[in-house]
Amino acid sequence: MNTESEKIFENIHQELIDGCKESNKYAQTKIYKLYYKAMYNTALRILNNRTEAEDIMQDSFLNAFQKINNYSGTGSFGSWLKRIVVNNSIDALGKSKFHLSLNEIGEIELDDSNENYFDIINYKVDEIRKMIFKLSDNHRIILSLYLLEGYDHEEISQILDISYNTSRTRYSRARKKLLQLIQTERINESVN
Repeated sequence: MNTESEKIFENIHQELIDGCKESNKYAQTKIYKLYYKAMYNTALRILNNRTEAEDIMQDSFLNAFQKINNYSGTGSFGSWLKRIVVNNSIDALGKSKFHLSLNEIGEIELDDSNENYFDIINYKVDEIRKMIFKLSDNHRIILSLYLLEGYDHEEISQILDISYNTSRTRYSRARKKLLQLIQTERINESVN
């Protein structure tokens, strides 16, 4: 049973969504402006190519506007749109068939009272993202969907059309590969 506040939250852009259902260009432009950055970033994390991510993002909006009547309204519009972007990104990779903590990456011997704490955390996160982009498509997709997009293994298995156990196994292998890359990078940094 939806409470009034849940109904308002779920339908925060309902007027624009209804406009899109009527092919209203103004509503489509507003929806695009609300979601394009997040959808581009989603595609980029999967594809690891700015031009392809831009193309997929554009195509995904076109797909969404064509299929907007399929949006049931039971979940957020952003989640529905993100699913289209993820599927299109994976399709672009030719159907190439992360609970990773900073503790696994290495100890950060700082507490949040240190003035450089957040700079160091941001640096670590950026370094992890760079390492993810060095992985093969299969590894990058699983890690991106799990760690960066927040999908669980059941959702990933549906998106990639694989079994739940295959999703967990691929994630485990990708995580190990990422940790190996990070360790190698550390060794290279200490040598230089």
